[in-house]
Amino acid sequence: MAGKLLRRTLASLAGLALLAAVAGCHLMRALGEAPSEAEVAAYGKLPYFRDGRFQSPESLPFHPDRSTGRGPSSWLRFALPNPNAPDAPLPKLLLDASSFAAVPADLAAWWLGHSSLIIELEGKRLLVDPVFGNAAPIPGVVRRFTDAPIERDELPPLDYVLITHDHYDHLEYATIRALREKDVQFVVPYGVGAHLRKWGIDAGRIHEIGWGETYGAGDLVVASERTNHFSGRTLGRRNTTLWTSYSLKGRRYRVFISGDSGYGEHFRDIGAKHGPFDLAFIEIDGWNPGWPKTHMFPEEAVRASLEVGARAMVPVHWGVFDLARHPWDESIRMVADLAAKNGVRLLTPRMGEKLIPGETVTGAWWETVAAP
Repeated sequence: MAGKLLRRTLASLAGLALLAAVAGCHLMRALGEAPSEAEVAAYGKLPYFRDGRFQSPESLPFHPDRSTGRGPSSWLRFALPNPNAPDAPLPKLLLDASSFAAVPADLAAWWLGHSSLIIELEGKRLLVDPVFGNAAPIPGVVRRFTDAPIERDELPPLDYVLITHDHYDHLEYATIRALREKDVQFVVPYGVGAHLRKWGIDAGRIHEIGWGETYGAGDLVVASERTNHFSGRTLGRRNTTLWTSYSLKGRRYRVFISGDSGYGEHFRDIGAKHGPFDLAFIEIDGWNPGWPKTHMFPEEAVRASLEVGARAMVPVHWGVFDLARHPWDESIRMVADLAAKNGVRLLTPRMGEKLIPGETVTGAWWETVAAP
């Protein structure tokens, strides 16, 4: 009897050890890969790369004593019940592959929540910062307020995937793995290609560009420009990869994707160089007095929209994750009020809603959700 119990115990322990090993392997792969020594040597020629790290145009101060918000201030908050989450389901339109036309439109977009987007521009379809799960390398941490409006395996045919930087709320291991057999090109900042290659994307489909550089020609040009931010999927690799905003230039239409950024003079420069834009997807959430230059405050987001020359502003980087300890709808309420006061045309589609500028009528849908 004792022998049978011992065998069962050993079998259970072996099973747990196997599960831990599998989980550990998954975690290590999800962390990604650092750029090679040859790549780092090449980055040394860039004016914004120094001492083995990419440099933000402006320093990013951190003031723990000035941090504000509801809930614990430690990293433990990402695994605890969230006092800032909505207490009712968020409205959204569910999508599948049949929701998209065989030929992409001249200009249309779908906000999938947070910073994830599908953009159709003059016959091309682009997927931006696709994250369909949580925003951490392990389950149960940095959980979503709501599921994405589309499943990974229901994505329509794509021409390009654009990644603004390698933080977990913008670059997801499982999604990149799901796209590895698809006929799609990846446009990413310097260094991010190392992650993609580790995850099974063929090097010939990865196009890495830096600030002031472009990819493509003719009907669609993707331009990379600077932002005030940082990168890294582990503490030891902070700023070993680049972060960026994107300007998409077709023959008739132009689209701006801010990526993550604190406010700075670069928005005015981008507007002068690439604007005006028919649509500008501007981040509005993640701000906090404790890290005042890392993300934009609502008034700064509206100012940035004006300075890049946006004919219409679409708020992104909100509605899915609590990254700054304020109520889920605080930023959008503030931005909507400021946009109205400053003459900014604000377009606020629900997650999964098709947005066609000049046709789609959007409203303050967050006001229909009960406050937490």
